Amino acid sequence: MFQQCQGSGGGRSSTMLKLFLLCTLAVLSRADIGEEDDVLVLKKSNFEEALKAHPNILVEFYAPWCGHCKALVPEYAKAASMLKAEGSEIRLAKVDATEEADLAQEYGVRGYPTIKFFKGGDKESPKEYSAGRQADDIVNWLKKRTGPAATTLGEVAEAESMIADNEVAVIGFFKDVESEGAKAFLNAAEAVDDVPFGITSNDAVYSKFEVSKDGVVLFKKFDEGRNTFDGELSKADLLAFIKANQLPLVIEFTEQTAPKIFGGEIKSHILMFVPKAASDFDEKMVEFKKASEGFKGKILFIFIDSEVDDNQRILEFFGLKKEECPAIRLITLEDEMTKYRPESEAITADNIVAFCTLFTEGKLKPHLMSQDIPEDWDKNPVRVLVGKNFEEVVFDPKKNVFVEFYAPWCGHCKQLDPIWTKLGEKYQDSADIVVAKMDSTANEMETVKVHSFPTLKFFPAGDEHKVVDYNGERTLEGFTKFLESGGKDGGAPAGEEGEEDEGIDVSTPLGLV
Repeated sequence: MFQQCQGSGGGRSSTMLKLFLLCTLAVLSRADIGEEDDVLVLKKSNFEEALKAHPNILVEFYAPWCGHCKALVPEYAKAASMLKAEGSEIRLAKVDATEEADLAQEYGVRGYPTIKFFKGGDKESPKEYSAGRQADDIVNWLKKRTGPAATTLGEVAEAESMIADNEVAVIGFFKDVESEGAKAFLNAAEAVDDVPFGITSNDAVYSKFEVSKDGVVLFKKFDEGRNTFDGELSKADLLAFIKANQLPLVIEFTEQTAPKIFGGEIKSHILMFVPKAASDFDEKMVEFKKASEGFKGKILFIFIDSEVDDNQRILEFFGLKKEECPAIRLITLEDEMTKYRPESEAITADNIVAFCTLFTEGKLKPHLMSQDIPEDWDKNPVRVLVGKNFEEVVFDPKKNVFVEFYAPWCGHCKQLDPIWTKLGEKYQDSADIVVAKMDSTANEMETVKVHSFPTLKFFPAGDEHKVVDYNGERTLEGFTKFLESGGKDGGAPAGEEGEEDEGIDVSTPLGLV
């Protein structure tokens, strides 16, 4: 029978049919990976196929309603097109995490956008994308992840092209690329994600850029145009040099520049809130930029267009209204955020320099916002606290005070409000329990730092000024059990790690936009 089938061609036909079907299925499977503006559209059903077809792929997990995701769309598509035009094997892709919840959960997506790089088809340990949100940033980061840390520049045209094509570029000039200085340069190059590096030993390149000895030059399309490194050629010193010079003396806060601003090494920021359409905008910028020159590498000078709708939360964060701009504020983004306000509102270089000098010398007192105490603050079941009466109420040695720190615009806070009101009503006539709330967007305290909304803290009676974080269920029953137990059932000493807060993170102003 077997010989008969062979002779009749039946076996061969069957085998060919199977091969045809397999090939067809493979083609159909690949065809299922759609594209939008050169960006692959991935789902759980085609994700593994995409990783096989494109071993180096950057994937954005997004939500259609997310403002940050919408702002990223044009730059992400531009980066995808740039790579495709170069003939690169690197591809960009996106996943709607609201539709592909299982896939998002598998890769630990907790916020939007989350961007991960899958290198060499490895789906087990993708690398988090950590650079800026402009097309050049994305392309440079990907090239750094898949190619050499520094591109060899053998001709003048190659060096000119690198400088022309990038906002910032760093070139190492080394006659001996195996020297200790060159090795330190390459080590520094590997540590920087968002700036392209080149290395050359070509005499013509040295001559073209007027470099007479081995060294490192940072080229940029703003401010001085170029900076020459003049320290010891070590990785640490080179990184410090690059970070001090890669951003403009004055940078505008936008969706695209935010990662560079908040992800940088400089954690002290002075902010000028000013309407760009104002007739004296250029005049204010001249004064602001002039003041910045003496604080390079120490304080980042940022201006924010106070008329842009997306920036209103940041104004609110600093207790400002559009009508009060232009205005200057300073903030440190260390373990705890601290804000400072100048005594003079006049925006002149001299005033700004004096303000920044006092800050660097440690002579400024933090600026703490506070509303006025409402006349009826203690007339309702939930007492209303502001900065001016906070410590007097919560540190009353005879009272156990349970406080909700909220933001008026926070959805989680709005959901909690009716439960918190019922809790206040339950203990309205209590002799020693007080239920209170405070708008933390308009009031601040030195003794308590709020990092997310809503934050719930308990201040037990006594002279010790203890603070207990509430980490239990946000129900009337949970709150009642907590209060009746003296803050033990559902609580943890302030500063200890409890359950993760489901509210809105405000640990940097970026979380407010």
